[in-house]
Amino acid sequence: MQVLNPNWTMTEEDLAKKAFDIAYKREIEALVDSVRRRVGSLNEIDDMWRLHDFLSVKRHEIDGRYDFRISTIIFVFADLVKNGWLDLSELEGLDADKIAKVAALARM
Repeated sequence: MQVLNPNWTMTEEDLAKKAFDIAYKREIEALVDSVRRRVGSLNEIDDMWRLHDFLSVKRHEIDGRYDFRISTIIFVFADLVKNGWLDLSELEGLDADKIAKVAALARM
């Protein structure tokens, strides 16, 4: 899906990139913490394969989630807000209509 004629200013694009990077960093830090905990409880080979599978899934999710294209960033932000990686307040400075679209999509 693409937002038709989004009319993003350079300031909004910069703000969007910063918010995107914040969410990415937040999710990666949470993943690293989770992996550290899991590594500490490795006792047998099956535990290691489960960790491998977990990381494979996470990589797929993260690679799919973090796609910075202005044409689809409203949808990316909605997903990030819905999943708790970004707060709507971190989008302050964007046009009110864009924030409203993110908020509405995040509630779906």
